[in-house]
Parts: sequence; structure tokens; C-alpha cells
Amino acid sequence: MFVVLLRFADNKRAAGEHMAGHQEWIEQGLDDKVFLLVGSIQPGLGGAVLAHNTSLPQLQERIAADPFVAEKVVDPEIIEIAPGMADERLGFLVA
Repeated sequence: MFVVLLRFADNKRAAGEHMAGHQEWIEQGLDDKVFLLVGSIQPGLGGAVLAHNTSLPQLQERIAADPFVAEKVVDPEIIEIAPGMADERLGFLVA
């Protein structure tokens, strides 16, 4: 599984211009069952995505397709996690 940090970059001011495309990108990730959780890094530092059911190369390709990444609104960072133990509610992540 992966944690993707999308921290605002120098072109942050262009976020509004690309927000519709970014939202569509998020919705596609949720529809594809790759994104489990999407939210904001507080206080207003960017966004974060919890992803699974994908490989690192596939995720890198998906992230590159985000208009916020393509337009340098955010700088992405991917953290790969090898799940070992989880609460039973998240058991599907370690199966």
C-alpha cells in the first residue's frame, strides 16, 4: 500500500485553474478502487492519498496524470508501506 503526499509547490496559485481536473482524477482513483482515502494535509499544506491494489509503477503513472502534478501545483511524494498488522477493520490490507 502507499501513502501519497501532494505538497503545494511554487505554482500553488494555479490550483483553482486545475481544480476540476484534479477532482476528476481523484474520483477516477476512487472508482478504480485504488484510492482508499483522500484528504488535506493540515494546515492547508496540500493533500494526501492512501492507495492500494496497485503497483508502484502504475501508481507513479496515475500520479503523473494528476493535473496538479502536471502543472506543478503540487510536488508528489510516494511512501510505500508493507503492511504487517492491522486492526480487523483494515484486514484486507494485509491479506
